[in-house]
Amino acid sequence: MDTAPFPLSPTPIHVPDEVLDDLRDRLARTRLPLGEPDDPSYGVPRARLADLLTYWRDGYDWRRAEAAINAYENYTVTVDGTPVHFLRRAGVGPRPVPLILSHGWPWTFWHWSKVIDPLADPGAHGGDPADAFDVIVPSLPGFGFPGPLTGHPDLTFVQVADLWHSLMTRTLGYGRYAAGGCDIGALVCGQLGHKYAGALYGIHIGSGQRLDFLSGDRAWSITQGRPLPDDLPDGIRERALALERRFAVHLTTHMLEPATLAAGLSDSPAGLLAWLLARWDGWSEHDGDVEKVFSRDDLLTHATVYWANNAIGSSIRYYANIDRHPWRPSHDRWPVVEAPTGITFVGYENPPGVSTDRRVQSFLDSDRAAWYNHVNLTAHERGGHFIPWENPGAWVDDLRRTFRSRRP
Repeated sequence: MDTAPFPLSPTPIHVPDEVLDDLRDRLARTRLPLGEPDDPSYGVPRARLADLLTYWRDGYDWRRAEAAINAYENYTVTVDGTPVHFLRRAGVGPRPVPLILSHGWPWTFWHWSKVIDPLADPGAHGGDPADAFDVIVPSLPGFGFPGPLTGHPDLTFVQVADLWHSLMTRTLGYGRYAAGGCDIGALVCGQLGHKYAGALYGIHIGSGQRLDFLSGDRAWSITQGRPLPDDLPDGIRERALALERRFAVHLTTHMLEPATLAAGLSDSPAGLLAWLLARWDGWSEHDGDVEKVFSRDDLLTHATVYWANNAIGSSIRYYANIDRHPWRPSHDRWPVVEAPTGITFVGYENPPGVSTDRRVQSFLDSDRAAWYNHVNLTAHERGGHFIPWENPGAWVDDLRRTFRSRRP
């Protein structure tokens, strides 16, 4: 158990007034495309985007969001030469375990906000105080605070795992810690569980990808250039095509031409919001109305984190970087990820032909299962890609169960 006082002094976040003024000015001068059909199959409809842009300019209050974020302890520290921002909520319980939570793209650290308090203070949220965690929520470098990432243009999830290990053990002085993550954050956790298993109580992730899955000659192609078989049953074929449409543009553009995309999105808040909104629309489970999952203010808080820090270019470059600098193992032992691993699956991301009640078995039958020392596999019908935001209760319960018997 770590009982030393926290070694850093808080540094609340603050976006300068001139950055917000410039944002409103750009929003006021937005030039949207002409002649676009009001058809979501082409992307974000013009009228919908225009309405949200108007609200961003005239109705949205960043200072209110900033105050909510600053209700927690925020810190900025340099770790191995890289500036890192993280939020902290001290655990309330007899033996809180240090827990670092890693987000993905197009996430921000604030996507964890619904689970921070229940994890840190379970007794105040209907849980057992013995399950308390000392919660650390960093921003992936280059995804927002403390500012633009300019010194590490080739950063990947592999280097982030090294940074997080240094942050937790050297900077913050924890002897052992737990890790949780989704999307890119799940890969960060997997790398921690591969390279630093001896320092971990375990990991809990929102997917079970192989650490080398974004590798190969056509890593940017979901099907690796192979056409779908002609004899697939109609339901499975439709599901496979839907999944390909959901991710194809994202992976291909981010891997092959991130700088070209970043040039437009870094200059235009309308372009930035459209690109982020298309992913939030497509990857969350919302029955046709994304505001059932993210309120307007939620959407714009996350978008403002990207905009205010000019972070879109460095965030999407993670995909190109792992294509150019593929994952390499630190040892040849199996399972590759030796740390005890819990995984939460959700129905919205079920593979073609796999129902939620078969999701765990599907994973066990795949080539990914052998990569992990999996100890807690759970599938839930509800929730999309942003699991801790969309189904926070399930995420909290699953993560607690992964670590309950592994606490000191």
